[in-house]
Amino acid sequence: MIFESRVGGLDGIRSTASGDDDMAARGGRAMGTIRYLEIAEALRTAILSGEYAVGAQLPSESDLAARWSASRGTVRQAVATLAAEGLIGSRQGARRIVLRHERRHSFGELNSFAQWAEGLGQEVTSRFLSRVRRPATAEEAERLALAPGTEILSVLRLRLLDGEPTMVERTAFADWVAAPVEAMPPDVRSVMDRLANDSGIVAHYGEHLIDALSAGSEDARLLEIRRGSPLLRQRHVSATATGRPIEWTDDRYRAGSVTFSVSNSAVATPLERRTGEG
Repeated sequence: MIFESRVGGLDGIRSTASGDDDMAARGGRAMGTIRYLEIAEALRTAILSGEYAVGAQLPSESDLAARWSASRGTVRQAVATLAAEGLIGSRQGARRIVLRHERRHSFGELNSFAQWAEGLGQEVTSRFLSRVRRPATAEEAERLALAPGTEILSVLRLRLLDGEPTMVERTAFADWVAAPVEAMPPDVRSVMDRLANDSGIVAHYGEHLIDALSAGSEDARLLEIRRGSPLLRQRHVSATATGRPIEWTDDRYRAGSVTFSVSNSAVATPLERRTGEG
């Protein structure tokens, strides 16, 4: 964090006692501003790390003031900052409660998982668990606009955020991109970024399906959760600017690891509801 200090020059320095008092007052206000931001950052970190669960109450203003040796007014400013961010709220006659502590993934831009996570300051790691060529299933062939039985590259990957297993990714790559994906190192950060940089294959279009399901044995083992735990699933097809499909992916996220954010309006609605069969 960088703090900028501006001084108006020698003419702005007053030697009178009242001038010194004014400067001291301004310095005190500046320190108060810095202090409430420090407290807000500490509380924000505690909420996002899960130290305070969703629905949990924060300590009282007096307790927070004692913890940080700050005035209640300074604590009130810090709490108001988090309320403005939507992290905390209040109930009638109760202390502030935690409303959310999720990572949000917006569909406003067609970004890779790695690009999104790194934009939030998260450390992204990935591992190829398997890469196998096989005939496409009926659904894969339809999604990738291939003839039934066409050979595709089936990929299983584990994605981690800050070292924590977050998502299991199962991808069917179209036959025409199989070779460059097979040549990538096992720990490649982003397949789509590597395809764009090395092969000039760029995703310009994406269609997403989002639903929930229970973790099977393989997902539970990879994500280090109990079998039957809820998962958020995102399935999507990515295509080039000409509409040629690149991949059909089934991504399964640990519950609470990410929230998808979609904006719409009365004239532009990128979402539609479907029954569970889709």
